[in-house]
Amino acid sequence: MSDLSFDLFWSFRSPYSYLATPRLRKIGEEYDVTINVRPVYPIAVRIPGFFKTVNPMWPPYLLTDTARIAEFENIPYGWPNPDPIVMDLASGEVPKDQPYIHRLTRLGVAATQAGKGIEFLSEVSRIIFGGDTPQWNEGSHLADATARAGLDLADLDAKIEADPDAYEKIIEENEAAQKAAGHWGVPLMVFEGEPFFGQDRIDLLVWRMKQKGLTVRK
Repeated sequence: MSDLSFDLFWSFRSPYSYLATPRLRKIGEEYDVTINVRPVYPIAVRIPGFFKTVNPMWPPYLLTDTARIAEFENIPYGWPNPDPIVMDLASGEVPKDQPYIHRLTRLGVAATQAGKGIEFLSEVSRIIFGGDTPQWNEGSHLADATARAGLDLADLDAKIEADPDAYEKIIEENEAAQKAAGHWGVPLMVFEGEPFFGQDRIDLLVWRMKQKGLTVRK
């Protein structure tokens, strides 16, 4: 059995994270490698004021690029409703009161602790970014997605509510490790200290791991 593993720094607001997840999940299923899921907060939370200074050409390009990738990869895609980050798109103002992203990110940590990190990311990001689940935060959408990942949403929520600070500490540790790895963006895969940023670096990640003995699961 292989002892290869890589860290995956991932955000619930990142369309690129969503678009990378099917391929990353498939890698974990096909190859003898462990994916250490390490959820982090989106850059809108990690870097206050980021969207007030970003080049105004970037958001429109992001929407065009992510839609193109989704079409190329045949992945269902649409901008979330509601957006996991509440913000004023015109001014770039991001209020401190965020009703979605803290719960989602903590749930990602709890799912990882339960051994279903990549499965949870895959199923939950599908309802957020898949384009066919408006109001993904309402009804049973989140609970159903969690169940498809092999977990119980009420159980995860109860664990978080019992000690929310512990989950925040893990998220902070993940963000520090992400920075130490040499990049600020997501998805970021780190294998043996080498960072691979973006869904377009997954093939390079697999190539590097094969150099180190990556094998197909038996």
